[in-house]
Amino acid sequence: MSSRSRIRRNPRIRLGPAFARFWLAHGASAVGGQIGELALPLLAVVTLHASATEAGLLGVARWLPFLLLALPLGVLADRRTRRPILIVSDVCRASLTIAVVVAAMAGALTLAALVTLVALLGAFTVAFEVAYQSFLPSVVGREHLESANSRLQATFSVAEVAGPGVGGWLIQTFTTAGALLVQAGTFIVSAVALLGIRSLEERPDPSAVSAMTQLREGLRFVRRDPYLVALVGFSAIYNLFAQWVMVLLLVHAVREWGLTAGHLGLVFSLGAIGAVMGAALAPRSVRRFGAGPVLVACAGAESIVLAALPVIEADWGRTLVVAALIGVFAVNGAGTSLSSVVALTLRQLRTPDHLLGRVNATMRWISYGVVAIGAGIGGVLGDLVGTRLGIAIGCAGVVLTVVWVIASPLRRIGNPNDITREEVVLTRES
Repeated sequence: MSSRSRIRRNPRIRLGPAFARFWLAHGASAVGGQIGELALPLLAVVTLHASATEAGLLGVARWLPFLLLALPLGVLADRRTRRPILIVSDVCRASLTIAVVVAAMAGALTLAALVTLVALLGAFTVAFEVAYQSFLPSVVGREHLESANSRLQATFSVAEVAGPGVGGWLIQTFTTAGALLVQAGTFIVSAVALLGIRSLEERPDPSAVSAMTQLREGLRFVRRDPYLVALVGFSAIYNLFAQWVMVLLLVHAVREWGLTAGHLGLVFSLGAIGAVMGAALAPRSVRRFGAGPVLVACAGAESIVLAALPVIEADWGRTLVVAALIGVFAVNGAGTSLSSVVALTLRQLRTPDHLLGRVNATMRWISYGVVAIGAGIGGVLGDLVGTRLGIAIGCAGVVLTVVWVIASPLRRIGNPNDITREEVVLTRES
């Protein structure tokens, strides 16, 4: 029976109790991350009165660890079992979040201290992101990756719905400190769930090859694979300009549109319903249209719809502004969520297990590393030309994503299993 037939006949395959625990851990971590995505920037803008440049600096601190640490942590994820890395990352993120709360409640929190703590949070987020994507094939097997990734992405999308809404409500009701305490709790839940997963990973063989050699091997593997190059370009172009837009959007929304934390929580929560739908439809969409056409359509939807942001005016009234923003982020979320499921599945299928940590790290290093650059440029440009024009320039840049995907080999992919590499069964290069 062909792989295509197996996909059609088993769309709801049971993935077992180990995946259920992994799913819970991922979901709890995702909710915590989404609460922090709203709470930490608002803490800087509202409580510490940060400028656009300073808000951009906070974004740089959040994402710079991907640029600095993703590659060495990818090597670590291939030289050690991955579950302990996930657990330690969760415990450390919970501790650092509590440290932010304590400093804020004591009146001792400064912008410099917040930037430092956010950078440390980002470092352990890098470790978690690299390790969880590399750990997943050990939990479900390669034959079930598309189904597992679809469920994980759908859960992340649900977190995008619940997280900002809960975060906005918590900020309005209990202040930012209360929201951050809930975030810390979600990381603890994730760590406990991961502790319940037993004996799934094979311990990596001790390697006589140096860490630097292994790092270069991962970089070389990505550089030589046209599909991986195309995937990392897709993510990097979009992420750079999208973060540019988001840094300025929060400042613009508070100061120009007069939106509160509750309004922003509502926008991101209801807007993320599109992301939930996109993730849920991923397997069906790929089976019907093929992975390539789906990626092209997603690139267009998630990029072009952002062009509506600069034309929204404060004199529309808060209700209409909020409604327009919900529509924009619903379409954008559907595209990014669906394309994320497809892209991650393609990456995992193209990569042998002994290289997964380094390949995932290389992809994160580039695609998330540029987010720090986008946050910095966006913040500075917002102070120079104004937040509205800064958003418009960022939205124009996002559209380059569509050009990249159309020009890449991604658009020709049908069934994802058709591009599985024979090298998956080969031993590592010397």
